[in-house]
Amino acid sequence: MSQPETEDTRTEHDGLGQLEVPADAYWGIHTLRAVRNFPFSGHGLHPAFIRAFAQVKLACARANTRLGFMDQELGQAVMDACEELAQGEHADQIVVDPFQGGAGTSTNMNFNEVIAGRAAELLGGDRGDRELVHPIRDVNMHQSTNDVYPTALKVAVLGLLDKLERAISRLQESLQKRESDMRDVVKVARTELIDAVPMTLDMTFSAFADAIARDRWRIFKCRERIKRVNLGGTAIGTGLGAPRDYVLAVAGHLAAITGLPVSRAENLVEATQNMDVFVEVSGMLKALATNLMKMASDLRLLSSGPDTGLAEINLPPLQCGSSIMAGKINPVMPEAVTQAAIRVMANDQAITMAASMGQLELNHLLPLIAHAMPESLDLLTASCLGLSEHCIQGVTANRERCLEHVEQSKALATVLVPALGYDHVEALVAEARESGRSVRQQAIHMGVASQEAVERLLSPRQLCKLGFTPGEFEELNKP
Repeated sequence: MSQPETEDTRTEHDGLGQLEVPADAYWGIHTLRAVRNFPFSGHGLHPAFIRAFAQVKLACARANTRLGFMDQELGQAVMDACEELAQGEHADQIVVDPFQGGAGTSTNMNFNEVIAGRAAELLGGDRGDRELVHPIRDVNMHQSTNDVYPTALKVAVLGLLDKLERAISRLQESLQKRESDMRDVVKVARTELIDAVPMTLDMTFSAFADAIARDRWRIFKCRERIKRVNLGGTAIGTGLGAPRDYVLAVAGHLAAITGLPVSRAENLVEATQNMDVFVEVSGMLKALATNLMKMASDLRLLSSGPDTGLAEINLPPLQCGSSIMAGKINPVMPEAVTQAAIRVMANDQAITMAASMGQLELNHLLPLIAHAMPESLDLLTASCLGLSEHCIQGVTANRERCLEHVEQSKALATVLVPALGYDHVEALVAEARESGRSVRQQAIHMGVASQEAVERLLSPRQLCKLGFTPGEFEELNKP
């Protein structure tokens, strides 16, 4: 993001010299250097990450104030500034690019400076009065980027996982509703895109629903992986520079503020340098993306045509599909979900690589993880809701087309294999092709079964059974 244009500036100093900072900015020289150094993507930090970071800063200020390390009046001003930021106020002042060097130091300093500027204002001073409230001395008291940054990311991810789980639940319910509506629709199953055996359409949606239910369970369980935080560990997890009382108390304050089950990691050194927990969660997100992509592909195939394709289901029309082909309606929701799934898979690879390339006591590529994880969670949440509300809930069966395919396909003959044997059924199929009859007609023509027996064997109830039972084929005339 570019520096705001203004004629009024103030002079700020750091270890590298001095710069002119816009007078109306809460942020200061550290943020300005980061904005100039990293104009990489033009993206901002994710809103959930901004909220979580402010909550982490609030927890730190509360711990320092209640333990007496920070003056009560100063501490209250800092906490009030953190509260405002957590509620979405001044979010436009978080201006650093998510792609940055320094393991997130630029982000941490952006927050420190904005909170300090607002706290100074609340105390009756100017936004740039660093003597009244100092970004490092006061706002960053007993902290390091290396403990607040990954902690904020875990808090953000926990909140976004909760939203995703609710979206998955909605999709699962929609799929189960379609399953119950389609129990009597017989269709042809296909393996390797070739006619295979008869099935019922509810089986298709049952398979979708069960896969999504498994994803829902994964997402529920994976929250356990990231609830341990390294807050209080400061630079490398040893707590250097922080009082023991603060180290023991700060994570509890964070849990109370966020309402999340976060707690201090047993090994703060390990939790500071290893990011494999994000890889594990990302892997579960990739599994969900995989199932969504498979489902989206199947929905497109099953609705293809409609005049010259499978057209066994009808997707709800969402928008005109072409600027030149009048009347064309495309499966836009499955196509959008497919693209979102691909992006999640790409993010998973980025997260994996970033986590694996951390060195010694710190992972310097954590900002990439902090950008990719929330994006994946947002995409999957939107995909589940989009599929549920704008696609699955409006899917209907094209019963006539399904029946037509069943009658035309030779796949029905497989039902007869247990009773007649593979070779005899293969000959029946060959004769049906030569004569132009359906398998049903050919079986009756050859005297294999009566029309009543064939109807029973091919009924939806029969096809939904798990295997066959002895005596089931007694009505057939076996060779």
